[in-house]
Amino acid sequence: MVAFLSAGEVRVFAPATVANLGLGFDILGLALREPGDTVVARLVSGQKTVTLKEVRGDGGQLSKEAASNTAGIAAIEVLKKAGIEAGIELTLDKGLPIGSGMGSSAASAAAAALAVNLLLGSPLRKADLIGPCIEAEAAVSGRHADNVAPAMLGGLILVRALEPLDLLRLPVPDGLTIAVVSPRFELSTRKARSVLPEAVPLTALVRNTANIAALVSAFHSGDLTVIARCVPDEVVTPVRAALIPGCMEVIRAALDAGALGSSISGSGPSVFALCRSAVSAQKAAAAMVQAFERAGLAARAVVSPADSPGARRI
Repeated sequence: MVAFLSAGEVRVFAPATVANLGLGFDILGLALREPGDTVVARLVSGQKTVTLKEVRGDGGQLSKEAASNTAGIAAIEVLKKAGIEAGIELTLDKGLPIGSGMGSSAASAAAAALAVNLLLGSPLRKADLIGPCIEAEAAVSGRHADNVAPAMLGGLILVRALEPLDLLRLPVPDGLTIAVVSPRFELSTRKARSVLPEAVPLTALVRNTANIAALVSAFHSGDLTVIARCVPDEVVTPVRAALIPGCMEVIRAALDAGALGSSISGSGPSVFALCRSAVSAQKAAAAMVQAFERAGLAARAVVSPADSPGARRI
């Protein structure tokens, strides 16, 4: 099938994301307002392939082969899903550090998927683009949607199932703000997954299950005091914290500064804090940066509303 393609080029921004939110391993994720990745998609006449013309801002770390880069893979999968043959040229501007735990690969995939869909004349719904993004993530860090879903759709997303894909949008209490602090320290998703336990004690499973249920309830009710009781995780966070210098001290610093809850963002090494307000989040962010510095790592902070938009044309 040959599509009627939009003229010119399409530029799309997709934001950073915070996955897991502590105890919601592979099932919870939310979008940040910024930073993020930007993809420009252009139609190339006379060819039927996706090419990655340029990658900027990655320090030369990422492949420029479309089939080996999440932006390129997502673009290829969108063409397949739409049943369209077309020549597409992509340019990727990385606004996210690689291996930061802020959904860098997911942002690239989401931006490329939406850009290509818009260039094709939007044959697919936005929700239909998440499948291609999952395929892109699977190639580099595992099959999960807790980053790509909020990167595409925005807001707070619960991934109930991957096969078939079943996503639930959760409400975000008014004023809830998230601070994310990223140390100058790279931790690959594959390494962070390699330390996960193969078995989980029943008592830990029960406590985590109860906390996830309570957390979802708190998002619906807006009861911030319940959120403060539900973020701690007994299964994934302790083993991953050992990979990040000063991690537990950073989490404690956030809580001491008034955060509702704090844990590792995605696979790390970034650490997030859920806070009652932007003022509270700024205070927690400053305390977290100082804690990382005491551990010997320079760090930078981002403060964002916890309910932010996903991928969009710019």
